[in-house]
Amino acid sequence: MAKLLLLGDEAIGQGALDAGISGIYAYPGTPSTEIMEYVQRSKPAKKKEIHATWSANEKTAMESALGMSYAGKRAIVCMKHVGLNVAADAFMNSAITGVNGGLVVTVADDPSMHSSQNEQDSRYYGKFALIPVLEPSNQQEAYDMTRAAFKLSEKYETPVMLRITTRLAHSRYGVETGAAEPQREFLLPPDPKQFILLPSIAKERYKNLLKNQPAFGEESENSRFNKFIAGKDKSLGIVACGLAYNYLMENYRDEECPYSVVKVSQYPLPGNLLNKLKEESEKLLVLEEGYPLVEEQLKGFFDDTLEVKGRLDGTLPRDGELNPNLVAVALGRKDKIGENVPGFLSGRPPAMCPGCGHIDLYIALNEAMEKYGKQKVLSDIGCYTLGALPPYNAISSCVDMGASITMAKGAADAGMRPAVAVIGDSTFTHSGMTGLLDAVNDKSPVTVIILDNAVVGMTGGQPAAGEGKIDQICLGIGVEPEHLRVVVPLKKNHDEMVKVIDEELEYDGVSVVIARRECVTELAHRKKLELKAKKKDS
Repeated sequence: MAKLLLLGDEAIGQGALDAGISGIYAYPGTPSTEIMEYVQRSKPAKKKEIHATWSANEKTAMESALGMSYAGKRAIVCMKHVGLNVAADAFMNSAITGVNGGLVVTVADDPSMHSSQNEQDSRYYGKFALIPVLEPSNQQEAYDMTRAAFKLSEKYETPVMLRITTRLAHSRYGVETGAAEPQREFLLPPDPKQFILLPSIAKERYKNLLKNQPAFGEESENSRFNKFIAGKDKSLGIVACGLAYNYLMENYRDEECPYSVVKVSQYPLPGNLLNKLKEESEKLLVLEEGYPLVEEQLKGFFDDTLEVKGRLDGTLPRDGELNPNLVAVALGRKDKIGENVPGFLSGRPPAMCPGCGHIDLYIALNEAMEKYGKQKVLSDIGCYTLGALPPYNAISSCVDMGASITMAKGAADAGMRPAVAVIGDSTFTHSGMTGLLDAVNDKSPVTVIILDNAVVGMTGGQPAAGEGKIDQICLGIGVEPEHLRVVVPLKKNHDEMVKVIDEELEYDGVSVVIARRECVTELAHRKKLELKAKKKDS
């Protein structure tokens, strides 16, 4: 036994290591990134040769983890909530194939959209796939649940989802760890047809999944992570899910909560515990981070015979993350929000790093686009999305990973000239390559600008999957060599960049301009490490 001070993400990484994983697969995405990084830093993981390299996207990560499970070994796959959209095809079908070695799908949701495009609640995906979902309320449970999830996965031969949210992912607490388990032996599936989803086989596999539903419910009823806590005041019963249970308890630090509480951290919902709460409560308050999934279920579960309050009726805000104060207000306790933060103390808007090559590219692009008018540059997800803000105002879209190229193609199909896409190197290999293939196949008049800084800059400088390969990928897709141009985004190259972009904007077909320059933050970090190594050797 050891006690470690861990982020929620790190607790999951340690739990996976102690559960005997042979591989972790992921694509960087806040707030899930630190799970993989923790394993990559782990000396025991290196010693045990645990596979821990970044995947090209979440779908490839999900499929690789499923492949490791196919071979009988334990694997964990990690992503943020919008990444699950990318992995959804493999994720949904993995519920039908089932697993061989234990498989845990960790998804970090981002209520309040601190670094995301939406607030979607991944518990709906778990319910959609008909698999068990675990939702820790603190870092200790994040560790314990990760280990428990692998056992549950292998017991029922099913993937298990572990769902966390931003505050838990990025806050620290002391975590008691246990003895590590060994890695599983290589073992192919006993049923050679288990992973062949031809309709005749898939129908039987789906029946197996349905047969497991009562057992999943029983596991929730008996789970040590779900609890009924009796209270003396029967005027209200509280259902507190995951991290929301922590927020509830913060309101009663020096006193007992007067109301009966059902703590929900394992799904499907524990019906017996909830019925017990219903029988003794005049009304219910549902505290949950994300969408009103449980609140909606309870409204149907109790057939309108009991008032259920929460996000749907305005007792809690419909959007944004919960916090102890919002819970306090919902309980009729004192509002401790206080006065608004003075303007001079409010947070600064994000900005691109001084000296970033993206800045030089946008200045050149804006000059080249002056004669064509505004709103004809469609962009993507990365640090370069900040080009939408002043003083650049250079781009007009950011929807999802890879959408810049396909949206530019669609706008070109609608008659927009020129149609320009701006995309980062990591985003290009994540989801942009197929859009470029569509544009090449249709000979669409689209100019694609790939910002190649050799890293996944927005999430901490992880290596880009296509490093050193972008040119060959574009040529292999079918971009004409004479319309594959490379520029170095520096102030001294401004006139050359404007000239190259201007020439490609006039081309009536697919052209790609690669703006290649190392990320300034990573350059500084690399130089620092080199200097440190030099001093050590001297």
